[in-house]
Amino acid sequence: MERRFVATFAPGSELGLNLAALSRYNLQVAMSSPLNTAIVGLCAGEASARDAAAAEIYAAGRAPAERVVETWCSDAELSGLLSGPKPEVTVGLAVQRETFSKIRAAHSVSRLAEVPSDQDAEEFALHFANGVSLDILTSRAPGGEGAIARYLGKFGEGVQQVEFRCTNVDRAAEILKERFGVSAVYPETRAGADGTRINFFLAVAPGGGKVLIELYERK
Repeated sequence: MERRFVATFAPGSELGLNLAALSRYNLQVAMSSPLNTAIVGLCAGEASARDAAAAEIYAAGRAPAERVVETWCSDAELSGLLSGPKPEVTVGLAVQRETFSKIRAAHSVSRLAEVPSDQDAEEFALHFANGVSLDILTSRAPGGEGAIARYLGKFGEGVQQVEFRCTNVDRAAEILKERFGVSAVYPETRAGADGTRINFFLAVAPGGGKVLIELYERK
């Protein structure tokens, strides 16, 4: 969804405008054949197969982002804003509209998130056992210039962002810039899906590669 510590773009007003020229982030999870197989598994008729697929996607997306956040949480104040050693994490998976519809039908999802009209995203959340949480994202205008459309056109289906719940996104952005030299994608926190407040941070993961982290705050 374009809203809410990712990747995800995480969605001028489009996040894609800021990220289009950057080198590929989430490379290892967006290109992997096992991930593609897991995406297909989210559409399976058997609940156990869907659960296994979700767990695999979640682990693949969360791992690089969590390594980044572990470094950030060396700061006590920022750690508190991000719920310390047990953050609330959602992996944002960008898929084509056909896949989006298949996953939605397989999980009998009726409600889509309310995403601001200036953001290129339709999305819904999926929750599983053991804290596994996914946001399934697609473009409102496939092939267009929106964030999700550009991501899918350039990279294909994959983990677009990783979302971390935060109690104060404005303060977290200040700390990241002042103490870690990490600037937010947007100069100010913006509206996200379902009334959240969000901003994004493109971070270098330990061992190489980049990960788009979305910090989101519920009102």
